[in-house]
Amino acid sequence: MSPAELDKLLSSVTANADPSLLVGIRTHDDAAVYRLPSGEAIIQTVDFFTPVVDDPYTWGAIAAANSLSDIYAMNGRPLFALNIACFPKKLPMELWCEVLRGGADKAREAGIVIAGGHTVDDAEPKYGLVVTGLIDPRTMWTHEGARPGDALVLTKPLGSGIISTALRAGKINMEDAQPMIQIMLELNRGAAEVLSRFEVHACTDITGNGLLGHAAEIARTSKVKLEVSFARVPILDLAVSLAEAGPFPGGTWANREYLQDIVSYPADFAEKNILLLCDAQTSGGLLAVLPENQAKEVIFELKKAGMSMSAIIGRALKGEGIEIIS
Repeated sequence: MSPAELDKLLSSVTANADPSLLVGIRTHDDAAVYRLPSGEAIIQTVDFFTPVVDDPYTWGAIAAANSLSDIYAMNGRPLFALNIACFPKKLPMELWCEVLRGGADKAREAGIVIAGGHTVDDAEPKYGLVVTGLIDPRTMWTHEGARPGDALVLTKPLGSGIISTALRAGKINMEDAQPMIQIMLELNRGAAEVLSRFEVHACTDITGNGLLGHAAEIARTSKVKLEVSFARVPILDLAVSLAEAGPFPGGTWANREYLQDIVSYPADFAEKNILLLCDAQTSGGLLAVLPENQAKEVIFELKKAGMSMSAIIGRALKGEGIEIIS
């Protein structure tokens, strides 16, 4: 669903007044958080989507990494997961076994089990996970809390939307797409572990709403303006070259339209660059907002932990919306 359609849908839903619901739909955060009678809090999320690559095992693993990302984006610890599988019966059972195996292996890498799930016959294949975990309300990250003067840190490069679209269209092959695939397969656990050692004021992961769509949620909820330097945003080289001709996924165009009154661009800013910033991502990185005086050390630690393309991409200011600078 496009961000505009989702806003309309959620506007018809009455928010739950349960005081134990610490994070719900009001702030459009990455997962729900609920305080248990014991005082502990659980965190839960669900995500599933159609194939982004042709290989079923890889698709299953990417889908699992993407689902787990919402837990890491809020500084939670996943405990277990359930499969959501929509598989056409007309295709070989062996193919779907590979999807589930990919998901199970990625869950195992995260240190959790897939305890069950639900499977239906569907005309279009879809796969993902419901993930349940634990979170400390005193140290959880949400969209709320960014402060003027904070720095914006992005842990993974952009590009998965346009690259996966080109892959499905046969414009590139799996070898060309390998750098993107490896990035989508990478769990955000390592990034979250690094960030948890610093004073994170707000955080989200970059998925279907693109960098600017998810950044806009932080700006809106925290009541700040975000300034993003395009030159500093890490983008895969292949995505930059593909942006000349496209095609971009439909979700990217929906993000572009939704954000037109929220984001301002330089007068001579190229349309392809706008689309790259709005590009709908799969299993993207974390966007963390933290004190400016900690940002360089965070980048050093992220790169030491293997996130070589992590970068400081901007800052929070007084105001509202998002401003792109060159």
